[in-house]
Amino acid sequence: MTSLISALLPFMGILVLLAIVGVAFNILIAGRKTPREFPYEREDRLFTPAELSFLKVLEQAVGENYRIFGKVRLADVIRVKRGLSNSARQTAFNQIQSKHLDYVICDPNDLSIQFAVELDDRSHTKPKRQKRDDFVNKALAAAGVPLFRFPVKQSYSIQDIQNQLFDMQEETN
Repeated sequence: MTSLISALLPFMGILVLLAIVGVAFNILIAGRKTPREFPYEREDRLFTPAELSFLKVLEQAVGENYRIFGKVRLADVIRVKRGLSNSARQTAFNQIQSKHLDYVICDPNDLSIQFAVELDDRSHTKPKRQKRDDFVNKALAAAGVPLFRFPVKQSYSIQDIQNQLFDMQEETN
């Protein structure tokens, strides 16, 4: 047995030496790698000029009674009902996770969601966008979140926005 160990000792030494060289090589190579670059850059603005213009009038229309959030993910406004199978739940979530609402209006005290607003530009006349809009309309209605749509215009009247938002709100409350 001792003679077997004596015979294997040089091979074990070589294996240990190779392991040390391998570890040292990996450390050396890892130190030379350049950091991974992410393929992203900053957007210039959060809102398009039309969205910003509408936001300014919307802020005046709702005053201090509400707080406005922009470009909110639909999945942060509504959730999938409990009681569905995992597969059905995941499918339903997948349909809302990547969609966004232009504006979500909340109570300023507890940030409870009061209603949502979509600003419809020319892209909303395309069939694919109309299908998306129809889904969003139905999903929000099913969840009990009022949705108001406004067409993009050159200018907006505070009174017209208030009339559409609050005349309809009173009817639903």
